[in-house]
Amino acid sequence: MTGHPIQFTRTSMLTLAYEEHGPASGGPVILLHGFPYSPRAFDEIAPVLAAQGYRVIVPYLRGYGPTRFISPDTPRSGQQAALAQDLLDLMDSLDIEQAALCGYDWGGRAACIVAALWPERVRCLVTGDGYNLQDIPNSVQPLDPQTEHRLWYQYYFHTPRGVEGLTRNRRALCELLWRLWSPTWAKGPALYPLSAPAFDNPDFVEVVIHSYRHRFMYAAGDPALEWMEQALTRQPPISVPTISLCGADDGVGPATSNDEDREHFTGDYERWILPGVGHNIPEEAPEATLRAILDLLQR
Repeated sequence: MTGHPIQFTRTSMLTLAYEEHGPASGGPVILLHGFPYSPRAFDEIAPVLAAQGYRVIVPYLRGYGPTRFISPDTPRSGQQAALAQDLLDLMDSLDIEQAALCGYDWGGRAACIVAALWPERVRCLVTGDGYNLQDIPNSVQPLDPQTEHRLWYQYYFHTPRGVEGLTRNRRALCELLWRLWSPTWAKGPALYPLSAPAFDNPDFVEVVIHSYRHRFMYAAGDPALEWMEQALTRQPPISVPTISLCGADDGVGPATSNDEDREHFTGDYERWILPGVGHNIPEEAPEATLRAILDLLQR
């Protein structure tokens, strides 16, 4: 799939694929991609951290790349609790007691949940676009029309037509999302083919569809994860040192000067608005992302 060596670890539900950089004895840093992206988002970040002595882990999330479910009976869930559980299981399987976390979109959600519920496992957090925990009980409340318009793809995935559309046209549809979400990113069209093979995973469609249905209460979650979803309904705060990176040109939710997420962070917290940057923050702004990670690690 890529020229990057892929390793595997077995968790409770997955044979989880990941890429590793740097010395095994280094301080752990875990970099988490989102939808529809891949570990290629961190290609300009991971080697620099590794060169500074950090152990850098870049996993393929469930439904992406070579990551596979162990059992055919395991629900192909894309709910937020599943992503967080996968991150915890990854850390446990690799004997990582505590790590610095950097993630955006789905990966940012996993990182934020672990930081909120298991702060002792998180040295520091770089999150794409703030507090990424879904407030599922309030998801039925309509947003302003412009925001609703930007979420068209989520509503599309709620329908059988959307399932068939993603199944037939996954690469074309995801490429469209790249363009819409990062409208000022000139390098996107050339870099998209490097990530697109990760979407050929046999569970990609089912995991994606479940993710966007569960968050609006249109699909039941994995019963084994219901306890975590219940904990997340309380919208727990994040106390670990955090930098939030927000793209001013994000086609999903462009950053504004109003930081609505500030109340969810009770520890050291900064918010950086990145001009000219869209939704794919680490791949569009690797220098700023790297600077945020190192800023927190070196405090």
